[in-house]
Amino acid sequence: MRLSLALLADYANVSREGKLNIMGIFGQIQAFQFPAVHAQMHLVLSLEATAFDTGTHEFNIAFIDEAGHELLAMTGVVQFPESRAGESVAGNQILAPYGTIFAKAGTYEFVIRTKDEELGRVPLRVSALSVAPR
Repeated sequence: MRLSLALLADYANVSREGKLNIMGIFGQIQAFQFPAVHAQMHLVLSLEATAFDTGTHEFNIAFIDEAGHELLAMTGVVQFPESRAGESVAGNQILAPYGTIFAKAGTYEFVIRTKDEELGRVPLRVSALSVAPR
């Protein structure tokens, strides 16, 4: 199993036909004061598997700050159907951490892991605005 896509967006869903729809991709947010709350974001993942990965797989996501402190932990499950040798199949996952609190400006990361390995990271830069938005 490998991570073929990992990003943050304002909104995402999977259609009835299995299409992954993503709106408002971002990697940075700004806040006027801290602690700051980001009301809604979607962590979008596309996991790819081969015939050897058929079945159910659990993955974990840790949201960490610059010092490596875990601020949030999430667990997900992806089901891969059988495929022929040489074919790959995708499993799309959308996780929506609501009301995420940022104590200070800096770089944060979502770290995606299985029980055996780290699959990838999604960084998020949080910046301080010097002037209040109008």
